[in-house]
Amino acid sequence: MEKITPNNRDLPDNTRKWKVLIAPLDWGLGHTTRCIPLAHSLVELGVTVFFAGNEQQKELLQQEFPNNPFLYLAGYNIRYSKTAAGLTWKLATQLGRIRKTIRYEHDWLLQQAKEHGFDAVISDNRFGLWHPFIPSIFITHQLAIQTPVKWAQKLVQKINYRFIDRFSACWVPDMPGTINLAGVLSHPVKMPRIPVSYIGILSRLKPLETGKAPGHLFVSLSGPEPQRSLLEKSILTQLGNYQGMAIVVRGLPGNVKLPPAPPHIVIHNHLDTAAYNQALCAAGMVISRTGYSTVMDIMAAGQKSILIPTPGQTEQEYLAEYLVKKQLALCYTQQQFNLEEALVAAATFNYQRLPAVPLYKEIVAGFVKTLSGNKE
Repeated sequence: MEKITPNNRDLPDNTRKWKVLIAPLDWGLGHTTRCIPLAHSLVELGVTVFFAGNEQQKELLQQEFPNNPFLYLAGYNIRYSKTAAGLTWKLATQLGRIRKTIRYEHDWLLQQAKEHGFDAVISDNRFGLWHPFIPSIFITHQLAIQTPVKWAQKLVQKINYRFIDRFSACWVPDMPGTINLAGVLSHPVKMPRIPVSYIGILSRLKPLETGKAPGHLFVSLSGPEPQRSLLEKSILTQLGNYQGMAIVVRGLPGNVKLPPAPPHIVIHNHLDTAAYNQALCAAGMVISRTGYSTVMDIMAAGQKSILIPTPGQTEQEYLAEYLVKKQLALCYTQQQFNLEEALVAAATFNYQRLPAVPLYKEIVAGFVKTLSGNKE
């Protein structure tokens, strides 16, 4: 394969514009939202950031970065089953398409890098987006993927690392050391062969000095279908009898049709970062999935939460158990979730805080220095 040469590679480092592609997985919007702070850090350092993804990701990212180029890249379009018991089989039936998508996105990157002259690529959980001649960063918090069958975890980790080790480096959105947010998911005994950096809590949100209304709820929905819609239906039904106010964000950018709701429930398909940050911080309690990016947002904003893992998704189920053990969140299964009972329990739950240190800013700055050859 011919080594690519970016169009402006011959310019001095202080005059050329570095081009970095950021491409998040389309498995829910969490992978996309957590790339926003990384993109802002790169833009602040003078880097031209390209994004890649599907139409829904484009809708979200262009609200935040209206002037940045966006390239269409087909997603994995993962579908979940309606029951936890059927999830493993449902995912197994999609393995062939997943492998095909990985091969497709790798070929896509080779062509796009040649056309646009990328200096680096940052892939959030897209296994095919590595390049043999330019720095390729893989972002994941799942170095130790949890499986329904424990004996299979070593095999799954071996396969996972086989993909990860094709990249130049791995960035893990969590704190280093024993005080962390993802437990064994991000801190396994065995690590990949490539360099691994812990980049801290990766969130577009920050704590805001705003008065909290004790009975005001903020509900954030996201993730693959049909489970996103099943949880939405359950929560909206229970909110119908709730005496306080609630804001529900459906996680559907670009979707204009809203479900009917009583006056005390305000529903949005999507909110931009500023509005989302404001609404979340003003609430007395946050209710959401145990999606890791949402959990990071909640921690970064310093909020209390009630979390509901996606049925059958072992990562979220492990994370729920871990967060309750560390007293970082109160969690219920979807089958057990009762809004009234959960709010009563949350009133006496001893919530702890995890410092959301933005280590990623230093990591990104060092990364840009390596692009210019500055090893200081």
